[in-house]
Amino acid sequence: MAARLVITISVADIGARITTRRRVPGGFRDAVGVLESWEGGVLRIRKRDGTLVEISEETLVAGRVVPAAPPRPEPM
Repeated sequence: MAARLVITISVADIGARITTRRRVPGGFRDAVGVLESWEGGVLRIRKRDGTLVEISEETLVAGRVVPAAPPRPEPM
């Protein structure tokens, strides 16, 4: 059975943690993080490492809200 790609995110999800899949040359690319903004056809997602990913909504093939990231283990 093939996976179904669905976009269930919207501007109303700004501030939520999301996962996305977008088309890039040669395939697809995923990004997970907090949706910081969605303006002018561009989504801005802040990843866990602090980097900001900008995605054109024209390339978006899947997206959904996901639960908060699990806490990182304490250094020993």
